Amino acid sequence: MQLLHFAKALADPTRLRLMNVLSRHELSVNELVSALGLTQSGASRHLRILADAGLLDARRDGQWVFYRAAAQGPGKDFVACLRPFLDADADADPALGADLRAAREVMAGRSAESVKFFNAIAQDWDRLRHELLGGFDPGPELLSRMPTCAAAADLGCGAGDLLKALLSKARTVVGVDNSPSMLELARRRLPDAERVSLRLGDLMHLPLREGEVQAAVFSLSLHHAPDPAQALAEAGRILSPGGTLLVLDFTRHGREELREQYGDRWLGFDTEELRAWMEAAGLGEAQSTRITLLSGLTLILLSARKS
Repeated sequence: MQLLHFAKALADPTRLRLMNVLSRHELSVNELVSALGLTQSGASRHLRILADAGLLDARRDGQWVFYRAAAQGPGKDFVACLRPFLDADADADPALGADLRAAREVMAGRSAESVKFFNAIAQDWDRLRHELLGGFDPGPELLSRMPTCAAAADLGCGAGDLLKALLSKARTVVGVDNSPSMLELARRRLPDAERVSLRLGDLMHLPLREGEVQAAVFSLSLHHAPDPAQALAEAGRILSPGGTLLVLDFTRHGREELREQYGDRWLGFDTEELRAWMEAAGLGEAQSTRITLLSGLTLILLSARKS
């Protein structure tokens, strides 16, 4: 019986702690060990039991493995039923509440690492970007799929490379980034751009109102987000009905050195993974195009409209 299978997998306090956290966040084994005070071997064993039972999904990203609550099948339905009980227990049990706070600190730490990295390399970003992209300019590809609109947002705008281009399609443009140094570079490059609003903010909690823009773009920024699925959900929130979301990023690869050289958190994405996240964010079926760079890396460009 499926129910008995699930119940046996959860019949351990540590596995309940793991489900409590992973029903809300996607974390690596090392992050779980640190946040919950577990041993590496113990955490791996409990995670394997939960994954084998169909309650967790495991996702490999280079040398890292991340776990989260099952996103489909009977396991997803069971976790959805379990969640109210986990919420009640987390409110009543100090230990479970502490686990959630520790997990939130892990997510905040991811954002802090990104800010620190980009503040440090802001002055060298143009050179680093050119080395990575080999002269490829994302602008024309993105603009060809972007509608003319009143307001558009560049999410993770960095030094503002795309902002001027977006002004040819939108009356006003919002550039969002979590690095003050990057935004300062963008501000210098757009000294007279009254139609551009530069805003300091995180991709996980965008400083825009619900439905504020008719187009939004992630141009090689999503792989820096602490939680790409949540970042896409935020993009869906700020889009007005019928608005367009464009996502340009790397397909999945194994270039671990990019974490250190470019501050990459995720080593690209599977196309279907991105499509599923976009659908969950309220977007329709995404159209996709692949672009191969001189470096051998491949980009995927997805375009979808908000339902």
